[in-house]
Amino acid sequence: MRFSFSIENWFALSAGLSSKSDWELWSKQDNHNWDLPLPKLNKLPMMQARRMSIPSRLAVEVGLELIENKKLDLAIFSSRHGELERTYKILTSLNQANDISPTDFALSVHNTASGLFTINAKQSIPITSLSANNDGFQQSLIEALPILQQKDKKVLLIDFDGIVPKPYLTHIDQLVPYYAVGYILTNGNQFTCQSVDKMSEQNPINYPQSLVFLRAYLNKKQNFIIQGLSQDWQWTINT
Repeated sequence: MRFSFSIENWFALSAGLSSKSDWELWSKQDNHNWDLPLPKLNKLPMMQARRMSIPSRLAVEVGLELIENKKLDLAIFSSRHGELERTYKILTSLNQANDISPTDFALSVHNTASGLFTINAKQSIPITSLSANNDGFQQSLIEALPILQQKDKKVLLIDFDGIVPKPYLTHIDQLVPYYAVGYILTNGNQFTCQSVDKMSEQNPINYPQSLVFLRAYLNKKQNFIIQGLSQDWQWTINT
């Protein structure tokens, strides 16, 4: 499989990373302290934010930052774990025979962030919410292709995730506890991607695919590989 597209804009938020310049520095470093404070929210109303989980807050904030004065044709929200923290809280309450919070119940679905995004953006936008394990970013790009192959179309792609509750950590290796990264995608040839056979099993996926891509993009790498579960992805930045 082979496809191309261009990026009109990007934005991301995570621990200690609240601006593009912060991410530029991050892209040049081998290590980052993911225990730093999370960034303050500038777009999302506080009353709305109080009801939301941390990953949903970051995802909606990134989306609101990117769509200012823009009209979208599609928004795609990708998250491996979604509202897992909230779901675990509900399961714990049930196990202890306690009442379940109505807010937790209402906001425990996988499309919570995307729904709250459209409400706060006050735009009627077609939305897709995806979960594809470690392949969320790559599968989201494939989801965007039918729109991107048309002229003058814009797609918002946001990949985000939150902390994994302790009981699940025996099965999941998580490096980045909270993050949200978003891209405004358009038709074009700035980037070309094609699927390739698995290169190696020796290098585990340390960063989410969207952050692997962002690091390579900010470092202006002309060729790089993003690992997937069953296949890898060969990327080329066209100059």
